[in-house]
Amino acid sequence: MIITGFHSIEEKIRAVPSLGGAGAFKLYYSKAGPRVKKILAAASDAGIKANQVADAKLDELVSSLDEALRDHRGIVMEITEKSDGGKANGANLVDFDTWLKTTGATVDGNKRLTVVMLDRVTDPHNVGAIIRSCDQFGASLVILPEHKAASDIAGNEVIGRASAGASAWVPVAVVNNLARAAEKLKTAGFWLYGADAGGKSCREIKFPAKTVLVMGSEGTGIAELLEKQCDEIVSIPTCGKIDSLNVSVAAGVLLYELSQRSE
Repeated sequence: MIITGFHSIEEKIRAVPSLGGAGAFKLYYSKAGPRVKKILAAASDAGIKANQVADAKLDELVSSLDEALRDHRGIVMEITEKSDGGKANGANLVDFDTWLKTTGATVDGNKRLTVVMLDRVTDPHNVGAIIRSCDQFGASLVILPEHKAASDIAGNEVIGRASAGASAWVPVAVVNNLARAAEKLKTAGFWLYGADAGGKSCREIKFPAKTVLVMGSEGTGIAELLEKQCDEIVSIPTCGKIDSLNVSVAAGVLLYELSQRSE
């Protein structure tokens, strides 16, 4: 797997201690400008080997990536192995049931647990951007469906780059059935809020300590079966001429509001 982008490479280097070692990671660089030197120093501290090569070699390494990811800016990371759960690829994948029995079981003191559930969000750029917002606003878990969604967190570098490296830190669980996962969350004391333009204003809601924010697909919104699991539908007050916000923008706004309007 090939990684480009200063942010993504830096975050994966920072995550190396939690991934069990640096053996799966290699760096290739051509010119050592200030930012590249900083990355190389961090890589050295983490035990990651770096090799200076010609630009042509870097171009060759990124040739199979999507066009938007080929701008290597003089440095490329190569991941040659996978560790359990895909963590060597910089993705913080967790088992949903295990997370629910441990982290999701209780809320200690003033700690909040915010879960973001994405229903059929197929654009990896949106998934990555939402994970980035989850990191910034302290979400504890992102849940993705196994099918009909951009859920290949460990193998999709578009997600990693769009998240600016946050995918190495935010726990992500991929489940077979979102409605069943929602039932388990409710049994564990979580309240589910589905995002939809026709819902109650987010400014009027006092979100409980254990909250699940359900975001629907870019085109059709939340599936009917999952929407029925929601305790309330929440919306963002807007004044524009178009009918809705992009799902990643909406998730960021709601996560901010949730962080400000909590019990």
